[in-house]
Amino acid sequence: MLSSLNGFALAQDAATWSAHDTRLLTAAIAGIAVIVLLISWAKLHPFLSLALGATTLGVVAGMPFGDLVDTFTEGLGSTVGDVGLLVALGAMLGKLLTDSGGAERVVETVLARTTRKTLPWAMVFIASLLGLPMFFEVGVVLLVPVVVMVAARSQQPVLRIGIPALAGLSVLHGLVPPHPGPLAAVDALHVDLGLTLALGIVVAIPTAIVAGPVFGAYIAQRVELPPATHLLGSEAPGAEQREHRPSFLASVAMLLLPVVLMLCKSVADLTLAENSLGYAILDTIGTPVVAMMLTVVIAIVVLGTGARFSRDEASGVVGSSLPAIAGIILIVGAGGGFKQTLVDSGVNEMITDLATGAHLSPLILGWLIAVGIRIATGSATVATISAAGMVAPMVMGLPPAQGALVALAIGSGSLILSHVNDAGFWLVKEYFGMSVGQTLKTWTAMETLLSLVSFAVILLLSAFV
Repeated sequence: MLSSLNGFALAQDAATWSAHDTRLLTAAIAGIAVIVLLISWAKLHPFLSLALGATTLGVVAGMPFGDLVDTFTEGLGSTVGDVGLLVALGAMLGKLLTDSGGAERVVETVLARTTRKTLPWAMVFIASLLGLPMFFEVGVVLLVPVVVMVAARSQQPVLRIGIPALAGLSVLHGLVPPHPGPLAAVDALHVDLGLTLALGIVVAIPTAIVAGPVFGAYIAQRVELPPATHLLGSEAPGAEQREHRPSFLASVAMLLLPVVLMLCKSVADLTLAENSLGYAILDTIGTPVVAMMLTVVIAIVVLGTGARFSRDEASGVVGSSLPAIAGIILIVGAGGGFKQTLVDSGVNEMITDLATGAHLSPLILGWLIAVGIRIATGSATVATISAAGMVAPMVMGLPPAQGALVALAIGSGSLILSHVNDAGFWLVKEYFGMSVGQTLKTWTAMETLLSLVSFAVILLLSAFV
C-alpha cells in the first residue's frame, strides 16, 4: 500500500513538473517564433521584433504585465550600460583609424611587402587587423576597393583575394570582442572578456586560414567573375588620400592596444595576488570599458597628431561615429531585455533542466540554438544574443575557460549559412558584382565553413582547457 502511495506521489510530481515545463517551453517557442516572423516576414526592425518577442514570451509564461515591463527595461538598461558603451567606443576607434588615414597606411604597408603568392594571406592579415575595432559593414566598405585594386594589379581572380579578406572580417565579427555579438554573449553569460578574447583569437586563426586563402583558391577556380578592372571606379583607394597620415607603427599600436590592455586583466587574474599593487593596476586598465576608453583617448592624440587634425576635426570625427551605431546598440539592448525575460519567467531554468536531462552540453546547445536563429532571421547579433540568454544558467559554475568557449560556440553558430535574409549577403553580392547563385556558392559557403571549422576547433579546445 505504502509503495503504491509513493508511486502515486512521484507520478503526481512528474505530471505537475511536466505541465509547468510545457507552458514554459511553449512560451519560449512562441517568443522566438514572433521574433523570426517579424524580422524575416514582416521586415520589422530587430529592436521592435525582440521587444515584441519578449512580450509574447512573458505573457505566454504567465508573467504579470507590470513585471514584464520592468523585467524588459531592466535587462535593456543593464546591457546598454555594459555592452552599448563598448560598442560606442569601438566605433570611435574605428572612425579615427579610417578618417586619419591610419587604416589606409596599414593596408599599403602590408601589401608593399607581399608577393603574388602571399597576397591572399596578406589580405587575411589586413582584414583581421583592421577588423578588430570595426564593424563588419564598415570593414567591407573599406576593404572591397582594396581587394579590387589588388586583384586588378596582380591580375588574379577577385575571389582569390576577396574571400580571404571577407573571412578575416567575418570571423572577428562572430568570435572576437569588441564586436557587438561576442560582447553581448560575454555579458549574458558573465564570462571573462579577456579570456574570451584570447581564446577567440586562437580559434579565429585556423578558421580564417581554412575559410580564407584555402577556400578562396578553391572557389576562384570554380566561380568565374569578370576581371577586377570592371569594378574599379571612384571608390578606389587613393582617390582622396590625406596629405598627412599616422605611421604604420602608430596605427597598428592603436589597433592592438585594447586587446593588450584587456589581456592584462586575465594575466593578473592568473599570476598575481588580488591584494597586490600590480594586480590592482592591471585589473583596472584591463577592465573593458577602461581599456577602450584609454585607447580612444590615446588614439585621438596619436592618430590625430599623425593626421594633423585640429581639435575641432578630432572632435568631429569621434562624434560622427555615433549615429551609425545607434541601431546596433538598440538591438543589443533589446536582446538584453529578451534575455532577462527568459530568466525571470523561468524559461532559462526549464531549458537547463531539459538539456541536463538530455545530457546535452552547453557548448552544443548554444551552437545549435544560434544556428537555428541565424538561419531563420539572418542576423548574427540576434542569434548570439538569444542563444546566450537561453544557455546562461548552464554556464554558471563552469571553469572560466569552458564558459568562454560556450560564448565562442554561440558566436560560431551565428555565422552559419548567410543567405537572402541577411543584409551582409546583399552587400557582398553588390560590391563584387555577383549573381544570387554565385553569392551562395562563395559568400554563403564561406560563412558556413567559418561556422563549422570554428566549432570543430572549439570542441577540440574544450578537451584540453
